[in-house]
Amino acid sequence: MMDNDINILWKEIVQDLSTVSALWQLFVFGVILAVSGLLNWHLRKQIAAGKVNTVYKMLLGGIERLFFPFVAFLMLVIARYSLEGYMHVGLLRLAARMLLAMVIIRSLVYVLRYVFSPSAWLHSFERVIAWSVWVVVALHISGFLDPALQVLEDVTFSVGKQKLNLLLLIQGGLTIVITMLVALWLSRMIELRLMASESINSNWRVIMVKLVRMVAIVIALLMSMAAVGIDVTMLSVFGGALGVGLGFGLQKIASNYVSGFIILMDKSLHMGDVVTIHGHYGIVKELRSRYMLLRKQDGTEIIIPNEMMITDAVINHTSAAHKAKVPIPIQISYESDLDLAIKLLKDIGTAHQRTIKDDTAVDVTIKAFAESGIDLLLSLWVLNPEEATAKLQSEIYYEIWQRFKANNIQIPYPQRDVRVISVPAASAAI
Repeated sequence: MMDNDINILWKEIVQDLSTVSALWQLFVFGVILAVSGLLNWHLRKQIAAGKVNTVYKMLLGGIERLFFPFVAFLMLVIARYSLEGYMHVGLLRLAARMLLAMVIIRSLVYVLRYVFSPSAWLHSFERVIAWSVWVVVALHISGFLDPALQVLEDVTFSVGKQKLNLLLLIQGGLTIVITMLVALWLSRMIELRLMASESINSNWRVIMVKLVRMVAIVIALLMSMAAVGIDVTMLSVFGGALGVGLGFGLQKIASNYVSGFIILMDKSLHMGDVVTIHGHYGIVKELRSRYMLLRKQDGTEIIIPNEMMITDAVINHTSAAHKAKVPIPIQISYESDLDLAIKLLKDIGTAHQRTIKDDTAVDVTIKAFAESGIDLLLSLWVLNPEEATAKLQSEIYYEIWQRFKANNIQIPYPQRDVRVISVPAASAAI
C-alpha cells in the first residue's frame, strides 16, 4: 500500500498540472537551478585563479560535482517553506527529494575519491552507490519503500542466541561503512594539513599522521558498533585472542610496526635520505608503519621491512645538512700531464651548478698506479643528493671527455704486449 504522505504528494501534483501553480513551481525551480549554476561557475573560477584559501579548496574538493546540487537543494527547501502558505508545492517537494539523492550520491563519491586512490573497484563501488540511492528514491516516491522495508524486516535468522533480521543487518553495515568513511575523510584532511606544515619535523609529521588515522579508525569502529547495538565488551575477548596471535604467529608484524615508530622517533632516517640497506642503494620515498619504500636509481621500488633497518647495518649517504659526496673515478694514461689533469678535474667539479660553493667541496686524489694508467678520484659535495646523482655523474663525465680531448689528455684502455720467444729446432720438429 502506498504511503499516505506520498499519496497526498502525488494528488497535489496531479491537481496542480491543470493550474497556474505548476507553472510557478517550474519557474521557481528553473531560477534556482540557474542561480546555483552561476554560483558554482563563479566559485570554480575563483578556485582556478587561486583566490580561494587552500583550506577551503581542500574542504570543497569536488566543487564542480558537490556544490551545485547542495546549493540548489538548500534554495529549494527555502523556497518550498516560503511558498507553501500561498500555493501547493508538490513539484518543489518532489524536486527536493531528487536533489537530496544527488547530494548524497556525490558526497559519498567525493569522500571515496578523497580517501582512496583511483582504481577499478572504486569506480564499480561508485556505480553501486548511485544505483542503490536511486533505487531507494524510486521506491520512496512510488510509495513502495515501507513495504520493501517490511519485507526485509520479515527475513529473520539467528546468530547464537541473538535474533537478527535482514533490515537490521543492512542498517548495521551501512552505519559501519559510513562512519569509517567519515573517519578516514577527517584523518585524511588532518594528514594533508600536518604534512604541509614546515614547522614540524618530517618524522614527527609521519608519526602524528599514523596516530591520528589509528585513533580515528578505533573511535569510528567503537561508535558504529555502539550504534548498531553490538556490545563493545566483546572486544576484550578479541583483544585476548589478538594478544595470543601476536605472541605466536604475528610477532614479525608487531616487530615491524614497533620498529617503524622507533625509526621515526629517533630520527635515524628521514624521507628523501639516500641510503644503502642490505645492498640496495636508493632514496627513502615513504616511511610507513610496517615497511620503508626505497626507490632505486633505475626507478624500481623496494619494500624493506622496518625490522631490517633496526637489526642490519644502514649506510646513510645524506648528512644532517642534506648533502652528500659523489665519487667520480677516472683513469688517465701515463703519458698524460698529471698536474693538468688534476687541475681540469677540479675546475670541472667546481663549475658544476649542483656543487656546494665551498673551497673544500671538490677534491681530486690519486688512488693508484694501475696496470693501464693512473687512477684518479674526483669527489664533490652536492646538495639534495636524491635528485638524480646518475645524471650528475653523466654530466661530469661528458665535460671531462670534452676537456681532456681539448688538452690532449688520454683515457687509456687495457693493452697487452705479447712476446714470442723462439723455439729450438728440435722442439719444433717434435
